[in-house]
Amino acid sequence: MALIAFTSCSTVPPGYGGVVIKKYGSEKGVQKVALGVGSYWLGPNESMEKYPTHQVNYTFTQDKSEGSNANEEFTFQTNEGMECATDLGIAMHYDFALIPQMYQKYLKGEDEIRGTVVRNSIRNYLNKVAGGMPVESVYGKGKSTLIDSVQLLVKKELDATGIIIEKIYLIGSIRIPESVKQSLDSKVKATQDAQKIENDVRATKAKAEQAIAKAEGDAKALLTIAEAQAKANKLISQSITPVLVNYKAIEKWKGELPTYSGGGAIPFINIK
Repeated sequence: MALIAFTSCSTVPPGYGGVVIKKYGSEKGVQKVALGVGSYWLGPNESMEKYPTHQVNYTFTQDKSEGSNANEEFTFQTNEGMECATDLGIAMHYDFALIPQMYQKYLKGEDEIRGTVVRNSIRNYLNKVAGGMPVESVYGKGKSTLIDSVQLLVKKELDATGIIIEKIYLIGSIRIPESVKQSLDSKVKATQDAQKIENDVRATKAKAEQAIAKAEGDAKALLTIAEAQAKANKLISQSITPVLVNYKAIEKWKGELPTYSGGGAIPFINIK
């Protein structure tokens, strides 16, 4: 009964790893081997910290109904000194073999590591990367580059300690001052309007070129027909001789002489 009174049982559930900390004695300090799934009796001078070795997700947002009941959004500045804010989500886990060394380094539990170590690393690199980018890029198409760069740097820093960052992702849009947002939105709209006008000009020009091409084609077709007709007329005129004309006249003559006739009257019968 005395032993039970001074000891307690702690369980490491599936998907977790534990580390025992001895508060005093010859072996005081962090034990070097991580504990797997199972139940363990702890002495009065021992405690245990547990860390998930499976993927867990957490969101840092300004919404107090998500994550914690405090505003956990990230704030940072662009290269113009423009103040921005954003909500981020993370997917992470802990390297089972490195749990004792990690605890020895930070001396913090899971919630504290996530809320301080991980958060501070993200905030630090967020400011560093965004500090070299204009607000227009951060708010627009460059935001994915910003988040990817931060993820790469945070992962490089923390993975070696046993804190494995699997993914950092943007939740919603990056928030900037409303006046700046309106200015950027107007600029984007102006660019879109200019692009539309340019496209309309291209379309009009294409239609005009098409009409010109058609007109040129029709003209060439008419010219070809006229040239063909002229050649035909020339050939016909060259083939017509007085003998042929007289022959054709005789072919159509019904044997009746005209009542009146003059020079060159048809039919003209050459008596000779």
